[in-house]
Amino acid sequence: MVRILILYMRQDDPKKNTALRLARFGLVEIIKNVRDAPRGMLILDPFAREVLTPADREIVEKRGILVIDCSWARSVETFTRTRRFVKGVRRRLPFLVSANPSHYGKPYMLTTAEAIAAALYITGFKDLSERILSIFKWGPEFIRINYERLEEYSKGNIDVERMFFEYSDENVIKILKEFHDVD
Repeated sequence: MVRILILYMRQDDPKKNTALRLARFGLVEIIKNVRDAPRGMLILDPFAREVLTPADREIVEKRGILVIDCSWARSVETFTRTRRFVKGVRRRLPFLVSANPSHYGKPYMLTTAEAIAAALYITGFKDLSERILSIFKWGPEFIRINYERLEEYSKGNIDVERMFFEYSDENVIKILKEFHDVD
């Protein structure tokens, strides 16, 4: 089984938090201090320059995945601050659309569960990806609305992303401002 750690920043409503729900089901481990994050894991970071590809599977298998669970409204500040302490291989997810009720249809605004599932799917752990999503009513919808993109990304075809989005810090921040009033 892939090791999945979540650095829980306590910035969202715990009743709606997908990370905490995954932990209750025993699918992830929660850590609450940046110093407890092991080195060398694959870190999902929406501001990373490199996109996650199937070539990252070996890192996921050997080291695991670390997700920083924070509010999208505070994401720029949180990811900037944690870069000094949390060391590993940083990757961002390619263009995907959320299926959760709070952000349905919004590009890149994935919950922690959606981000983990996407990373697992792309790196070839499709069964585990589906298991992660199965504990949410809206979970299977995430794969349904992103199926074609996920399949292409899992084959290493990241060019599909360029049809939707040209990566730059400015474009990521523009999306965050548009959907979440991030300063």
